[in-house]
This record gives sequence, C-alpha cells and structure tokens, in this order.
Amino acid sequence: MIGLLDHLARPLLRALDPEDAHALVMRALPLALVWPAPDPPALAVEAFGLKFLNPLGVAAGLDKDALVFAPLLRLGFGFAEVGTVTPRPQPGNPRPRLFRLEADEAVINRLGFNNEGFDAVRRRLAGRGAGAGIVGVNLGANQDAHDRVADYVAGIEAFAGLASYCTINVSSPNTPGLRDLQQKSALDALLARVMEARERVAAGRRVPVLLKIAPDLALPDLDEMVAVARARRVDGMIIANTTVGRPKHLRDRAAAEAGGLSGRPLFALSTRMLAETFVRVDRAFPLIGVGGVDSGEAAFAKIKAGATLVQLYTALVFRGLGLVGEIKRELMQLLRRGGFENIRAAVGAEAAAGTAAPWPDA
Repeated sequence: MIGLLDHLARPLLRALDPEDAHALVMRALPLALVWPAPDPPALAVEAFGLKFLNPLGVAAGLDKDALVFAPLLRLGFGFAEVGTVTPRPQPGNPRPRLFRLEADEAVINRLGFNNEGFDAVRRRLAGRGAGAGIVGVNLGANQDAHDRVADYVAGIEAFAGLASYCTINVSSPNTPGLRDLQQKSALDALLARVMEARERVAAGRRVPVLLKIAPDLALPDLDEMVAVARARRVDGMIIANTTVGRPKHLRDRAAAEAGGLSGRPLFALSTRMLAETFVRVDRAFPLIGVGGVDSGEAAFAKIKAGATLVQLYTALVFRGLGLVGEIKRELMQLLRRGGFENIRAAVGAEAAAGTAAPWPDA
C-alpha cells in the first residue's frame, strides 16, 4: 500500500515548490494507515540506555514542530528526532530557502531554524502516552540570542522530562556564527553548562545528551571535539549535519545555491567522518550516522563505519516512504550475508579500514 501511494504521490509532490511539498506531506502523514510487520530481533539495538526496535531513525528537520512523530513511528522507524527547535518561535530565512537537486538526489536548505518554539513542541510531546516510542528533540539557539549557550540550557530544562534524548545542534550552517560553538573552548563551556543543567533537572532519570557535528571539520578539530565530548561525558554523537561544501560531480544547476547540502552527495564524506569519529571515541559512547542513507547498503555501510543507529531524511524525498521497509529488509539480508548475528556485531567492523582509505573527493 505504501509503495502504491508513493508511486501516485511523488510526481505531484515533485511538481510543487519543495517547501510547499513538505507542508503537504506534513498534513497527509497523520492520515496514513499502515501496520508494518514486527521488526526481527536481530535489528534491535540498545544505546544511551534506550532500547530501539530497529536502528533506523528519521533525522531532525522533517518534523520541526513535533507534528507527525507518531505517524513516522507507525511507518516503521525505530525512532524519530524532532526539531530543530529554539526557545522562541522564529520564521527562519526568507524564501526560497529549500532546493531539490533532482539530478543528484540531494537537497540544499538554508531554512534557518524556522520553528514554533519550545512551548508548542512541549505541548505536543506532553500529549504522547507512555510507550509511544523513542522521540528525541534537536535543540538550537535563536538567531538573535544574546547568550546562545543559555538557549541550549533552556532546552534541557524544557525537555528533560519529555524527550527520549536531547541533541545539541551546533553544526547547522544556516545560523550565522553557530558553528563557532564547535571550537574547543566554546564547546567545553557549552557542554559544561548543558550537562550541569541535565544533572540539576534530573528527576530520577538523566535525559541522554547527544552532540551533532558538521562533516566539514578538519581532523585536528575533530580530535578536540571528541576529547571535549568524552571529558564532559556526553551520551553520544551524531555524525553529521549538512555540508557547506559542493562536490565537483554535482550536476544540478541548483548546486550554486547557498546553504547546507544533504542527500546522496554527502554520503562519502559523512561516512568517512563517522569512521574517524568512531576510532577516536573508542566505544566510550554510541554514534548515530546520518548523511546520504538511501538504501540498506548505505545504512549498513554507516553501521560498519561505527554507527549504532542511522538516520535519514533527504532520501524520502526521492525514494518515498516505502524506503523505510526496504532498508530494514535489506539490512537483514546484509547481516546474514556478512555472517553477523545482529546489528551490534557489525558496528565499527570496517571503521579502521575506512580511515585508511583515500579521502573522499570534494
């Protein structure tokens, strides 16, 4: 049924402005009636103290305002991440700000954290019942904030009791100066305050705190970020956000647009950064791999590069919602073919080899 709906809907959606198409999908998702088959036990993983039925999650950006996380979970995702959400509502950057690169199966966005703010998202998350699935909240700072670190602290205070985990997003390229928080001293100060807030508001449960980084880091900068993350005892990292780079092989005219690039062209770079992060983390905490996941093979490559969990978003634009089930079926085939008993056994199996390979072409 999902495959048929995808086949009928995708030509219509692709004919629309990308942001208008996204809004239409957001309205339609709650109407989707699907009952995916139970996930095989071999796909189950544990991370950050949470039990995931499968390792496939929807990345932040699709459900910015926590409107459709329940339908997404019903489609078969193992978890959903909402946001990025900021303390106060903000409209984001002027339109047009979202561009499909059809020839490259990629998207460029310069949305600028458009969202309805903490209060709206809190109300929606408070309405979900117990056992409603794993839902993370991706936290950002308002563009005009005088103290951006205080915005992240406020996010921990707002969502510690509602979110399955919280992600500190300091890697979006579309908020001027935000990536400066990835620098060693700034990141250390940020995580010190965030983790202190996590301890202060903990009421029997410390919400897991994850750090999402850019794929455009130099390796010495990655060394410093991992060292800070380990010292501040974060619970995990997400590798990686969109890139400001433009691979030479891009064919679509829209590649000239400013913003963060996601989708298939990001796969090689983000997977290399994932492997580089895995060897530096040395299994101190789990990683989530994101960037160019559009098949079971791509998801499995992320896992073998060091990801315990994987996320996708852009591929849904080009492949449709049926991709969720396809990836899980392919993952089971790849596990068997590789002689792995389960996902955990495959995590990092090729990370060292990945870091020894030539650097991906820019």
